[in-house]
Amino acid sequence: MPDPVIQITDLHKSYGSLEVLKGVSLTAMPGQVISLIGSSGSGKSTLLRCTNLLEDSQGGDVAFEGESVRWAGTGHARRPADARQVTRIRTNLSMVFQSFNLWSHLTVLQNVMEAPVTVLRRDPAKVEPAARDYLAKVGIGDKCDAWPAQLSGGQQQRAAIARALCMEPRALLFDEPTSALDPELEQEVVRVIKALAAEGRTMLLVTHDMDMARDVSDHVVFLHQGRIEEEGPPDRLFGQPSSERLRQFLNATAA
Repeated sequence: MPDPVIQITDLHKSYGSLEVLKGVSLTAMPGQVISLIGSSGSGKSTLLRCTNLLEDSQGGDVAFEGESVRWAGTGHARRPADARQVTRIRTNLSMVFQSFNLWSHLTVLQNVMEAPVTVLRRDPAKVEPAARDYLAKVGIGDKCDAWPAQLSGGQQQRAAIARALCMEPRALLFDEPTSALDPELEQEVVRVIKALAAEGRTMLLVTHDMDMARDVSDHVVFLHQGRIEEEGPPDRLFGQPSSERLRQFLNATAA
């Protein structure tokens, strides 16, 4: 049995006196696609950022492929104890944000190549063909020499996905990847995410798109007020939810 790619155990996260995550546990096995759903403020994006160590949590454990993060301090003073471990984990958990975060002064190809060359210190001559292949994979191989400002929102988000893929991560983390897009452009990105899911990539996906969560996920987690209210396979969660809160949420999103 392989180690989980990501294992979160009893995670707690607060901003001052505001407790955002109240003991969340989650396991993502190799090739598993997990969607995180819930209303605004339920803790979905915070959970993703704590997974990628972009945010410090105050309690609980985060483990990547069987290796637990080492912590120093307690409570609000708790920080990862080993900066090299954090870097190693982050380079294997590529994150795609709601805002595309492309560098405006670099071409699309340069954006995709930047992290593997500067962070992983890979040979640019070897990274470039891979970067071009990933841009072709997400359907914008003809935009290598374009500037981000010349792309539509859907194209920019697909470039951001190609940039994440070029790190050759063990898992992809998506934080509301389609929420900044109009419906037509949203479908461009959904198609790419579905294709990645079909390849068996490990993914954590925060999304407001219930159709996408239903279509691409192996497992769906419904967060409510910082706790997991209900979780399970998408057919059961969307077809026969047992939680009244989840039923209310699904009715509201369908309206």
